[in-house]
Amino acid sequence: MSELLLIRHGETEWSRDGRHTSWTDLPLTADGEEQARALRPVLSGRKIGHVYASPMARALRTAELAGLPTPQILDDLREWDYGGDEGVTTAEIHRSRPGWYLFSDGVAPGPADHPGETPEEVGARADRVLARIAPHLEAEEGDVALVAHAHFLRVLTARRLGLPAAAGGLFTFGTGAVGVLGTEHDRPAVIAWNARSL
Repeated sequence: MSELLLIRHGETEWSRDGRHTSWTDLPLTADGEEQARALRPVLSGRKIGHVYASPMARALRTAELAGLPTPQILDDLREWDYGGDEGVTTAEIHRSRPGWYLFSDGVAPGPADHPGETPEEVGARADRVLARIAPHLEAEEGDVALVAHAHFLRVLTARRLGLPAAAGGLFTFGTGAVGVLGTEHDRPAVIAWNARSL
């Protein structure tokens, strides 16, 4: 079976500062662009059959700078809708909600067009993505690359491994990093994680 390459976009101003960023469409910083370019040699030795990306500019620019083929855009690859926590840091949230943890507690309600998502809702999106790419992985047409966002990819990893969405909290994921999900004895397994070389 082909492997699943998970690629987190390069650094933005808000990711650098620890601010939750979902629908706010920020560009990569200069360091973020360099992180994305540094993925080119990491990915160039892989046979990549399919590339999918979040519609956000930071993901699309990362795919471009990493030298990936033009991705198919999947809306389900968007970052967790942070609702009322958009642009807010964890430290700021803890001032009013001590002990808050995204992967178990979800987010504060937001405006009508961005009400926020529960861990289970993000997990349902991840399941849709996994169902969509499953035939490509099984057909061994080359690796499938997903270029998206940290928290969403962490939830997707949990779901691929048969874990609840909240288990995404077990996987940290830096900007401009790659995770590789494959199989061992026909069962999903983590091959590499939070890597900048493979």
